[in-house]
Amino acid sequence: MSLFALLHLCDSLFPIGSFAYSDGLESATAGRLVETPQALAAWLDVCLDETIGRTEGPAMHAAWAALKARNWAALVTVDEELTALRPSSTIRAAGRSMGIRLLKTWQAVHPDSLLEKVLALSQPDTRGTRFGPTLPTAFAAACMSTSSWNEPLDLRRALSGYTYTRLAATVSAAMRLMPIGQTEAHQLLGRTLARASSTIDDVLAGRVEAESFTPALDVAQMAQVHLPSRLFRS
Repeated sequence: MSLFALLHLCDSLFPIGSFAYSDGLESATAGRLVETPQALAAWLDVCLDETIGRTEGPAMHAAWAALKARNWAALVTVDEELTALRPSSTIRAAGRSMGIRLLKTWQAVHPDSLLEKVLALSQPDTRGTRFGPTLPTAFAAACMSTSSWNEPLDLRRALSGYTYTRLAATVSAAMRLMPIGQTEAHQLLGRTLARASSTIDDVLAGRVEAESFTPALDVAQMAQVHLPSRLFRS
């Protein structure tokens, strides 16, 4: 059952609004930073090695530990740090928008006391601020909520599902933004996924704390709002 749940959570049909975001790829294609399959392959490599391997993956690892311990203060800290690492305001907003929609929808499909608590944290506090939740944190909570099932999801499967979802969404956006066929696009996706296990191993080993150094992606994400016309929100 937990495997089917993960497949459900990772399906593009799942309504979190990810189809509306390109994570700056639209700006990069418009500016001719990414206009060939080779350039897209390099973009996917950075998404895997840096965005997932050094930012979102380690954050999801830390969020998993906090959720397992029911350490809500630690969970909020992880989420706030991940948000602070995003230079682009649109990316910060997108991550929170998708995260809260994921949690609300998953709670409606699979009600769970853990999700209820995490959703409660997202309500504004006395200062008017609130817990994200960012997409990696929300994804971790949704996967952790299967712990009461006969075969709960472990962190490796959760990270694998998250990695696939993020990379597949990038390839889906690319097929709408640049002249690339479905077969070639999926060849590039398969090439990147073939290296994903090594990245996940590093995350699970706890070798890296969440950090970010992706200047080209950051600039593309910040430039997205200035495009004269757009297919994507970010």
